Amino acid sequence: MVERLHDTQKATGSIPVSRTMALRKTTTILAIETSCDETGIAILDCSGGFANPKFEIRANVITSQIELHKEFGGVVPNIAKREHIKHLPILLVDALKKAGINPDALWDRGSDLRQGSKRRRKPIDALAVTVGPGLEPALWAGITFTQELSQNWKLPVVAANHMEGHIAAILLAQSDKSKVRSDKKKIKFPAIALLVSGGHTELVLVKNWLDYTVIGETVDDAAGEAFDKVARMLDLQYPGGPEISRLAETGNRYAYAFPRPMINTKNYNFSFSGLKTAVLYALRDLKSKKIAFTKNDVAASFEEAVVDVLLLKTMHAIKEHNARTLILGGGVAANVRLRTRMQIAAKEVGIRIHLPAIQLTTDNAAMIAASAYFHVEKNDFTGWKKLSARATMPL
Repeated sequence: MVERLHDTQKATGSIPVSRTMALRKTTTILAIETSCDETGIAILDCSGGFANPKFEIRANVITSQIELHKEFGGVVPNIAKREHIKHLPILLVDALKKAGINPDALWDRGSDLRQGSKRRRKPIDALAVTVGPGLEPALWAGITFTQELSQNWKLPVVAANHMEGHIAAILLAQSDKSKVRSDKKKIKFPAIALLVSGGHTELVLVKNWLDYTVIGETVDDAAGEAFDKVARMLDLQYPGGPEISRLAETGNRYAYAFPRPMINTKNYNFSFSGLKTAVLYALRDLKSKKIAFTKNDVAASFEEAVVDVLLLKTMHAIKEHNARTLILGGGVAANVRLRTRMQIAAKEVGIRIHLPAIQLTTDNAAMIAASAYFHVEKNDFTGWKKLSARATMPL
């Protein structure tokens, strides 16, 4: 294998994979995430393989751009790219320091690359970078940075899927300390994963790690997009999801009979555009008729409609596919109402639910490293010259 990889290195930009990597009990991965408006770099020690994956996060550093994008009411791709480029070198230094890694030990000195080499192994075994789905300008910032690291450090690269990262996030547990360790809870397959983020709402049948089938997705607005758009209608600041949830805590969830789009269809697809429009018309009528209302009630009624749809579709998928586990992932997985009702429903049907730590629901590089570990185990690397940003990228 080493000889074959050497032959193709010039053409593809691939980095030779050392024979000793396959023999190590622990694989150290440095991952980079720049799919939207969070810049993230993480370093994880990974072990256990497919049967019993375990992780220790040695570093997980993130810089958010929310304050920059607030005035625009959403993420501006070119501004996001500029900020990623600015912060990546700074975060890299921070991550290496937190992980206790000397950068000088990463530069290639011929160590651990040739078959039979007895030189000291590098402190990082592989790189991973999100290549999609996401905003292409933002993705390219992370890809270009990773390409430079791959060339300079002579390390192989995993081209990571952002949504796969959200699934793997449940393997990580946030502690009160600076390090995060695996929760060591064995995942029982098949599982149904509900992935709910700003631009995606998907139901995924997970038969094993790397064995995914999308069985349902949004046909228009994703749930996260609907949250942001309704928040703008209510003159709430960006991002809208947390603001809607904050107001909903003290609102009447049944004050307004908003529709539950596609809730009775025989497929697992979602649609939230009609719900968003219903809120728009309700607000228009309330204001035109000068009927007193509170934003709390509107927010609570809207949130309940979204959760009803997500919950019912997910429970139907679990029943049809005889799932043994429910996985929740994505930025909207931080929503307290969604988490609570999913936990109750999972208990009622007798299956285990795995929720990501709140700190790991937003975009972060730790989840990217965790998902990349399974690709490393299968020697599934991409030459740095072949890395390319993909706005849409199926699981």
